[in-house]
Amino acid sequence: MPLEADVLAAFPAEVQIPARLVADSVAASSEASPRVLVVLDDDPTGTQSVANLPVLTRWEVPDFAWAFALEADGQHPRAVYVLTNTRSLDPAEAAARNEEIVRNALAAASAAGTAEGGLRLSFVSRSDSTLRGHFPLEPDVIAATVTAVNGEATDGVVIVPAFPDAGRVTIGGVHFTRGTGENAGKLTPVADTEFARDASFGFANSEMAKYVEEKSQGRFPADSVIVLDLNIIRASADPQISAKAIADAIDAATNSTPIVADIVTENDLRALSLGLEEAERRGKKLLYRVGPPFVRARIGQEIRSELTGEEAYAGNTPSEAGGLIVVGSHVGVTTRQLNALTEQHSAARIVEIDVEKLLGDNAAGYLDETVDAVVAALRGGDVIVHTSRLLIKTDDAAASLKIARTVSAAVVAVVNRTLKTFPPRFVIAKGGITSSDVAAHGLEIRHAIVRGPMLPGIVSLWEPVDGPAKGIPYIVFAGNVGDDQSLADVTRKLSNTF
Repeated sequence: MPLEADVLAAFPAEVQIPARLVADSVAASSEASPRVLVVLDDDPTGTQSVANLPVLTRWEVPDFAWAFALEADGQHPRAVYVLTNTRSLDPAEAAARNEEIVRNALAAASAAGTAEGGLRLSFVSRSDSTLRGHFPLEPDVIAATVTAVNGEATDGVVIVPAFPDAGRVTIGGVHFTRGTGENAGKLTPVADTEFARDASFGFANSEMAKYVEEKSQGRFPADSVIVLDLNIIRASADPQISAKAIADAIDAATNSTPIVADIVTENDLRALSLGLEEAERRGKKLLYRVGPPFVRARIGQEIRSELTGEEAYAGNTPSEAGGLIVVGSHVGVTTRQLNALTEQHSAARIVEIDVEKLLGDNAAGYLDETVDAVVAALRGGDVIVHTSRLLIKTDDAAASLKIARTVSAAVVAVVNRTLKTFPPRFVIAKGGITSSDVAAHGLEIRHAIVRGPMLPGIVSLWEPVDGPAKGIPYIVFAGNVGDDQSLADVTRKLSNTF
């Protein structure tokens, strides 16, 4: 494993760029024709880097109209998140959902009623910082749908998986995960991690240009990918000069050319954002395939400090019931976090959902027993509901997804029936697909506001604004972020028994 300091030694030093500089640039370009980023988030964890933005779990035209009309600090939202949950779908379903969302967003924007004839939309395909997901399918579908609706062709697809808050960085065109503990300061190429062995979205390359070639099955050869390395991102101490360098490097992009960006810090993201703003001012039409923090930097939003327990309940009276912690993810860090929580939170009742019984003949009866156990336990305090840690999977990607859906449907049923019987004080959902399904179906959230992170840069709190979960803090906790104590730390903030 190389040392991060050694890898960075070949590149210029970081340049400090205030978020306000990006925000002012975005405001200037939006003055004549208001622009909104529509973020198609393939699971809900992409909201962990932003604050005070609307999120939708449904995407009819009226849903977009609600989101576009919201006002915060005297302006309409610079970005709207749409929870697509496409990482849990097969390719055909994912494509259809992306197309439907883009068409409805464009329809709502054209009807938004501004003097200029509607809002100007840019589309963001938000996916995993460890490269799992439907790529290049999702950007392809978004680009094709935009062309079909308004005739606008996409020049480039900007690929920015980096998530520095969670230890994912791209240097010299190679995507890495940062080590922790005794491996702090060391970098592991992402293809050498457990994430690259994902049953549905595995991959072999950490070098982003080669990853693009691999995933596009050669449609985009590695040497056709534009790489914005740190020599370009940090071209000058003057951010405007760097912005021009980035825009110049993108100038050759046409017909959805892949564009990969090095990112190590938030300042790099802001420098990139200024360059993308300049490129778009020059007329380039871009789509974005990105990790969580990109949107924050792209709209010039400051990094929101972590929410306190008091802020999590602001404006609502917390229930005296216990909280519900739902754990579905099976990655190693989640299992370690679950172990730490159960060891430290001795007052919590643990209810395990046995996956083998869910796949058995008496699944319905077993589900009834599980719901009864959860409701009874909530009356006395917090309840940790987790699926059995034995991961049942097959060598067939479609079959693996089917098993995952069966398990997720059971988790959703437990949450929904519990909510309608004895509403919990708070809900934490751990894992991407888990948190998506719990939000949209378990808690029946249609519209929510992302209030901010529960831990620095990671783990977002949603405030449901409608449905049976209105007023109950909902914590979206990705499976692959945080250290071993993170789940316990978040629970401690919200619980009245921990």
